[in-house]
Amino acid sequence: MAKQGKRGLRRLVDAAGYSAAGLSVAWRGEEAFRQEVVLAVVLVPLALWLGQSNMERLLLVASWLIVMIVEILNTAVEATVDRIGDEPNRLSGQAKDLGSAAVFLSLLLAVLVWGTVAWERFGT
Repeated sequence: MAKQGKRGLRRLVDAAGYSAAGLSVAWRGEEAFRQEVVLAVVLVPLALWLGQSNMERLLLVASWLIVMIVEILNTAVEATVDRIGDEPNRLSGQAKDLGSAAVFLSLLLAVLVWGTVAWERFGT
């Protein structure tokens, strides 16, 4: 039989606490995440100015949020791999490389979105 978890408001409050703890871990432990947050402080207002429609503004902000989300997931993969052991292992290396590739692709997506919106605004 499955274990009964918390329900209702208690579950939501606890989930918010776990999320805050995760953001705190990412902030304290990941320089890349701190850099992405600092960039977000600049990029979100810029997105509100650059986007000519609500959809463009949403795409600009969402593309950067995806970068931050993927960075946190990459950090989780790295922590899990490091928890398992520090001896060289092909699969551990692959897991970390795949996480890094995911971050790279999310950054590429953000660059494409921002570049396209900027081109639409200034290039034509």
